Amino acid sequence: MIRSTCAATFLALALSLAPCPSLPADELPELGDAARADLSPQLERKIGQRIFNDIRLHEASYVDDPEINDYVNLLGGRLVAASSGPAGSFQFFVIRDNTINAFAMFGGFIGVNTGTLLTAQSESELAGVLAHEIAHVTQSHLARQMAREKQHSIATMIAMAVGVLAARSNSQVASAAIASAQAGSVQAQLAYSRDFEREADRFGFQTMVKAGYDAHGMGDFFGRMQQAGRVYENNAPVYMRSHPLTVDRITDMESRAQNASYRQVADSLDFHLVRAKLRVQAGTPGEAVSEFGRQLREKKYVSEAATRYGLAYALLKTKDVAAAQKEVDALLALKLSSPMIAGLAAETRAAAGDRTGALNIYRNALQRYPQSKALVYAYAEALLAARQYEQGLRFLDSQLQLYSSDDQLYRLQAKTFAALGKRLQQHRAQAEAYLLLGQLGAAVEQLQFAQQSGDGNFFEQSEVDARLRELRKLQMEEAKEKKNGGWNG
Repeated sequence: MIRSTCAATFLALALSLAPCPSLPADELPELGDAARADLSPQLERKIGQRIFNDIRLHEASYVDDPEINDYVNLLGGRLVAASSGPAGSFQFFVIRDNTINAFAMFGGFIGVNTGTLLTAQSESELAGVLAHEIAHVTQSHLARQMAREKQHSIATMIAMAVGVLAARSNSQVASAAIASAQAGSVQAQLAYSRDFEREADRFGFQTMVKAGYDAHGMGDFFGRMQQAGRVYENNAPVYMRSHPLTVDRITDMESRAQNASYRQVADSLDFHLVRAKLRVQAGTPGEAVSEFGRQLREKKYVSEAATRYGLAYALLKTKDVAAAQKEVDALLALKLSSPMIAGLAAETRAAAGDRTGALNIYRNALQRYPQSKALVYAYAEALLAARQYEQGLRFLDSQLQLYSSDDQLYRLQAKTFAALGKRLQQHRAQAEAYLLLGQLGAAVEQLQFAQQSGDGNFFEQSEVDARLRELRKLQMEEAKEKKNGGWNG
C-alpha cells in the first residue's frame, strides 16, 4: 500500500489547490458524462501527473527499478491498445508492498503492489487486474464519483479525490485525509459503486481477451481473493475494501470465461524474471541465494531461466561475481531472449571489470530491444563509467529526440556534462529533469546557476536566458492560479 507519507503528500496537494468549504447534502446528479464538463482530460492528467511526481519523489516504497517498470508498462500498454475506452496516455508503476493492491488515479496513472505481482499465479491473472484498473480510467469512474459533488468547486472535488486515493491506498490514514479535506461524504465513496465495478469487470474482461490473455485470468484471481477475504473477516485486504467483491460479480466473470473460446496462453519469460527479481529484493541476498540454489538442486521451479536469473542476480548482490558469472553463463546457454537477461549479463561483466564486454552486450541488446528504457539507462551509465563522455552525449541526444519527456535521460545528460566540466549545460539539463518532475522552483534555480556558470558561448547563454523567461512565466501563472483558488482546466 502507499504509506502515510504518500497520503500526506496527496493531502498537501489537495489543500494547496484551494480551501475546501464544508459540503451540503444536496441531491446528487445522475452519473454520466457530467464529470467531463468539470474535469477535462487535460486537467485530469495534470492532477494525476502531480500526484505521480510526488509519489516518485517522496514515497519510499515506490519501486524505482527500470526493468520492473519496463515490464508493467509493456504489459499495461498491450492492454491499453486493446481497450475500447477513450484514447490517452497511461503510466503504470509499482509500489513495494506485500499486500494485494492496485489502484487507478486521475489521468491514466495506475499503481500496482509487488504483492499483486507475486500473488498472481499467471500473467493472465495479472493482466486481469490491470485491465480492470484500465477500465476504471477509460470509463472515468473517479471523475464520475467526483461529479456527484458537481455543485462544488473543482478544487473541492480534487481534494475529495485525493482523500479517496489516500484511503484506497491506506485505510489507516483515510479518516485524517477526509477530515482535512472537509469532505465527510467521501466516506461513501471509498469503494467504487457496484455499477462501476461491474462496468470495470465487463470492459476489463473484453480488453484482456482482446489483448490475447486467458479469459479465465480475471475470474481466477478475483475468485481466490474472495476466498481469502472470508479469512480476513472485518480486516479485509485493501484491494477488497476498495473493490468490493460479490458472488454475482465472481459468477459473472466465470460465466464470461466459460462462454469465451478456449485459448491456452503461456506466460512471458519476463513475467517470471520480474517475479524472481522481486523475490530477491524482498529479503536478503544471502537468503535468495539459498532459496534459488535449493530450487535448482531439487528441480522444483516453474521456470528454470527465472530461477537461474534469480540466483545470478542474488549472487551479484552478495558481490560473488565469479559465481554470478557462472550462473549467467548457464542462463545464456538456455538460448532464451530477454532484455533483462542481457542487462544482467552486462552488469555482471562490468562488475568483473570488463567494461568493454559490458558495453558490447548493451550495444547488441539495444539493437534487439531499442525500446527498453532499462537498457538505455544502463548503457548511458556504462559509457559514463568508461569515460566515453562524447559518445554518451550523442547517445543521450538520440534518445531525447525519441523521449523528450524522460527526466532520467536529462539527469544522465547532466551527469555526463558535469564529468566534462560543462557547468552551463549540466545545470540546463538538470533544470529540464526537475521541470519534468514538477519541481518548477528547482528548475528555475538550475537555470540561474547556468547563467552564472560563465562557461557557455553566446548562443548557449541566450538559450538559457530564453528558457528561464519561459519558466518564470509559468511560475507567475501558477501563483495566479493558486491565488484564484484552483486550477485552470
